[in-house]
Amino acid sequence: GVGMLAIGAGGLDVAVSMAGEPFFLIMPQIINIRLRGVLPPWSSAKDVALEILRKLTVSGGRGKILEFSGDGVKTLNATERATIANMSIETGAYTALFPSDENTRRYFAAQDRDKDWMELTADPDANYDDELMMDLTTIKPLMARPHSPDNVGPVESEAGKKVHQVAIGSCTNSSLEDMLRVAAILKGKFVPPGVSLIIAPGSRQVLRGLIESGALADMIGAGARLVETACGFCNGVGQAPRSEGISLRTSNRNFPGRSGTPNANLYLVSPETAAASAIAGEITDPRTLRSPIRVNLPAKFLTDDRMIIPPAPEGAMVDIIRGPNIAALPQFEPLPDELEGKLLLALGDNVTTDDILPAGADILKLRSNIPAISEYLFCNIDPSFPARTRSAGMGFILGGRNYGQGSSREHAALAPRYLGVRAVIVESFARIHKANLINFGILPLELINPADRSRLRPGDDLRLANLRSRISRGSLIPLENITQGKTLETRLDVTPRLAQIILAGGLLSYTRAKVKNHLLVLS
Repeated sequence: GVGMLAIGAGGLDVAVSMAGEPFFLIMPQIINIRLRGVLPPWSSAKDVALEILRKLTVSGGRGKILEFSGDGVKTLNATERATIANMSIETGAYTALFPSDENTRRYFAAQDRDKDWMELTADPDANYDDELMMDLTTIKPLMARPHSPDNVGPVESEAGKKVHQVAIGSCTNSSLEDMLRVAAILKGKFVPPGVSLIIAPGSRQVLRGLIESGALADMIGAGARLVETACGFCNGVGQAPRSEGISLRTSNRNFPGRSGTPNANLYLVSPETAAASAIAGEITDPRTLRSPIRVNLPAKFLTDDRMIIPPAPEGAMVDIIRGPNIAALPQFEPLPDELEGKLLLALGDNVTTDDILPAGADILKLRSNIPAISEYLFCNIDPSFPARTRSAGMGFILGGRNYGQGSSREHAALAPRYLGVRAVIVESFARIHKANLINFGILPLELINPADRSRLRPGDDLRLANLRSRISRGSLIPLENITQGKTLETRLDVTPRLAQIILAGGLLSYTRAKVKNHLLVLS
């Protein structure tokens, strides 16, 4: 939202970059989203993001950067832009980018960072791969219905449904401006019985701003429950809704089971819709409220960096403290020339990392213990998967389009590799998950003919032969179905560097060998 190119990546890619290696990416396409007009009263930045998802879907941004332009950009402040940029990458995009302009400068000044601001805009003659026009004046309050961020429709179409939980916060909608709007709607009111209202301010700075403005008292007075500044309810760490309940959330994902309750119904909404619905006890279009609220942001935010721990000085030794629950990261051998195993699981389109390895307090607490967390792989789809995979020793997974969408959770690649999954065969991958598979030595294969997907059956014995020479040449990789006596064509769509990472058994092995060779040259 402030002109920064911020790209999501798997943890191992980040760690290797922190160690001094470059961060590589394939040059994305650039999509120009031209905004015009001004948002109507009670429509918000969240509704803009939802409209983008409605138009592009959760896979329409794959391999692309969304760049915003047009006179409508000037009508959005920095935090509104941040909300749009944050959630629009649920389309699968690399990132979303707004220009840095006078609105950005005012935000930096309010954060006492005037010296860090610079103007950043597209060149006048910039060319784009595609363009999407959006008229802000037509945006109405929207919501993403269960169970996907792109299942978008108007709030008014769902109005009247009883609400059991409302959760306001998350990385998408937890700014001071969002919170002040919520407080203004809640002031002098009280949530009805049977509605749990949860509020998670986005930072210590936001929480202090709410306290000093008196807005926090209005929230608590309305029956809100304050929770910590964290991912929290968004990824199922606390505040799981009731079984089969309706939970309205200002977060950015509503995949099945993500909340910690397998059969809950999650709706993604704006803070205004969330607050209006919390007071009414049912899904409510905020346009039915009184005249639009206006909030006044402080000219200067409360800045206090005393709790930020700076990096250690260059070259300093740092002790890494490992508790007894932290197991060593498994080391994987180089890719063999032949892989043979069973097709362990066949899945559909838009499989999420929550489907592969669910979130939630019971599971994520094991993220530092790969053997333990691996026992939860596909637990909401096929609880027998871990045991079957261990018994098989080696195997394959079949998926459809956009496999691995959602969170960048690298455990969704690391845990399958630990159990013995050596290749995932799909029609297409979500970007970060594909990178994570490569980083842990799993072959990300794409079917040349999507119709071949229906020709594979769970339990089929599959073979990939002459892998090392085929990968080195960059050729197609035949997939032999031993059970059916047929051969299908797949491709390994990677750069030469990524091919070498796969051959080495993953990014850690590749980096270790590279550093070792460098030291030998120096000696």
